[in-house]
Amino acid sequence: MKAQERNQLLRSLQGRFEKHMHRHKGLVWETVLVRLEASPTALVSLGQMEASGGEPDVIGQAGATGQFIYCDCSLESPPGRRSLCYDREALNARKENKPEGSAVEMARTMGIELLTEEQYRALQKFGEFDTKTSSWIATPEDVRSLGGALFCDRRYGNVFVYHNGVQSYYAARGFRGQLRV
Repeated sequence: MKAQERNQLLRSLQGRFEKHMHRHKGLVWETVLVRLEASPTALVSLGQMEASGGEPDVIGQAGATGQFIYCDCSLESPPGRRSLCYDREALNARKENKPEGSAVEMARTMGIELLTEEQYRALQKFGEFDTKTSSWIATPEDVRSLGGALFCDRRYGNVFVYHNGVQSYYAARGFRGQLRV
């Protein structure tokens, strides 16, 4: 990452951090910055989250490790990560009208993890996310082995978990990721 890109990313992250203090009460930007500056790999991942429309922000700190937890906090599923089937196996199985990629594979390439259902529900405590879109979430192997995958959204003031075939993809479905720094 070039110095100019790095500095712009850090300014964006700091601005979002300061604007949304309710997401990380008790945390101080200077402490987060020290951790970010010590992890060039994390900055690359955060840069990709930002570039794809995820609006990453700190939503907590892991007690045991002290790592800061970054999550996509865009109101809707990140626009640069939509129209994807669930994973590479699903993408390979599509015979026609293949999407450009898969959520699991893109997350891995970005160095982030898909949210679990529990993490998705925790994110919703900070606002109302995915009221017009939906997001793939990490799917348990027993569901995935049967050809299904899970996704979530927020409608009617509630968070819903649904299932779909792994090969499906929609213009309004993407994925949210999480990164520990």
